[in-house]
Amino acid sequence: MRYPEFLSKGDLIGICAPSAGVGRKEESFDASLRAIHKAGFRTRETASVRLNDMRGGDAVTRGKELNELFRSPDVKMVMAASGGDFLSEMLPYTDWEALSGNPKWLMGYSDPTGLLYPYTTLCDVAGIYGFNAGSFDMITYAVDEKDEKYYDPATFRPDYLENAICLLSGGIPEQHSFPAYMKGDTWETDQIIFNEPTAYQASAERIHVSGRCIGGCIDVLKDLIGTRYDGTKAFLSRYGGDGLIWYFDNFALSAEALYRTLLQMRYAGWIDAGTTKAVLIGRTLVESSDTGMTYKEGILRALPDIPVIWEADIGHTVPHFFMINGAMLDLSYENGKAGLKFRLE
Repeated sequence: MRYPEFLSKGDLIGICAPSAGVGRKEESFDASLRAIHKAGFRTRETASVRLNDMRGGDAVTRGKELNELFRSPDVKMVMAASGGDFLSEMLPYTDWEALSGNPKWLMGYSDPTGLLYPYTTLCDVAGIYGFNAGSFDMITYAVDEKDEKYYDPATFRPDYLENAICLLSGGIPEQHSFPAYMKGDTWETDQIIFNEPTAYQASAERIHVSGRCIGGCIDVLKDLIGTRYDGTKAFLSRYGGDGLIWYFDNFALSAEALYRTLLQMRYAGWIDAGTTKAVLIGRTLVESSDTGMTYKEGILRALPDIPVIWEADIGHTVPHFFMINGAMLDLSYENGKAGLKFRLE
């Protein structure tokens, strides 16, 4: 596995829109950029980033802009601006040789899974899941002379956003399950209130495993299965001996759709009891069921022979972990709490 260089103070982060543009939420996006700048990094946006467009512009342009960021020697890291629904249509215009030949940390979450997953499985380069460039707007602990809130490194506290900021410079903090999370829609608020106790569930009382971490938003991953952007077979041939720890961020699949997708992954050879050490599934943001099946029932039916943890701090609810695709992960679970420690090996 190839691990790109982490950032130094003053390094340039390239931001593009492989999925949606941020024109509909520029104020929060700018607040997020202020947090990144206050942490000591510079940013460069491609032309499509601020479009008020769920496609972030046409697919050819989005692919071209992504490729240019990877080819640019000044850009040390690439971030997706936002999530969305239409990233997959720009995949044919991605220059995979440019991405592989200029390995940089690629960060995103939700729809950018469609880019992150093949980047790691096809190009053999580690990537970071859990945060887009517009995800840092709630890291607001100080007020400047214009009465604008911003991130102040002097007030550093080990919460989920600051863990991600720390990661940009190569600090890889050990992450632990949070005591509470915000239940409900987090998209239309600039204030986080952890109003629901965290309640992990698992198929065993204790799970202590190590393995190669891989995954993303399962709503997106299911559409990659069997396509030319499905690098799972090659990834397994390289790292199956390490054992895999899969993680899945379920945005809105119903209990039945999640069950069917997990079965599909098993049938396609992604998840196998011989190579899978454990499966981590995050809290579902938009829950539903068509038949009365619960998420617990669907998960245990699909994965009866594999250690699995669900309702975890992964995905669209906050707080959540950062995940490093391709890295080794030491996972521990006991007494309803989990710990994650990544190793770049």
